[in-house]
Amino acid sequence: MLMQLTFILLIGGALAAALVYYRRGSGRGRLISPSEQNGWGERRAAMMGLMNPESGTLYITGISPRPDAPGEQYVTISGSISGPSVVAHEVYGRFAWDTTQWPAIGDQLPVVYPSGKPDNWQLSHPGARPYFGSKRPKDQL
Repeated sequence: MLMQLTFILLIGGALAAALVYYRRGSGRGRLISPSEQNGWGERRAAMMGLMNPESGTLYITGISPRPDAPGEQYVTISGSISGPSVVAHEVYGRFAWDTTQWPAIGDQLPVVYPSGKPDNWQLSHPGARPYFGSKRPKDQL
């Protein structure tokens, strides 16, 4: 009987410790004072690598065919990003693109991405506009 009670107390203690650890890790377990809130967004952005973006080049290796309809149309681009911290990192993305400036295989386009995170790349090209489907990027909510 004592052994079973000890086992139940150990399991309960482990669950309580896991809950405290989880709440503390997600930031929901502590209140932020007004003095800590000042500049909190900048510190969080710096931790995520967004304050020091890196510039690179996207070498296009695959592209969806150009539609016959004029104006903005969807395009899927695949290629490899090369920059200061990455070499030939394979990526793809979907964009709304002006058909008069449709890209081609072999084009090299400038991109920006957070330091060390090339999967979060953004294209900077006059013909491109971010994907306007149902899923919006987190920074545009």
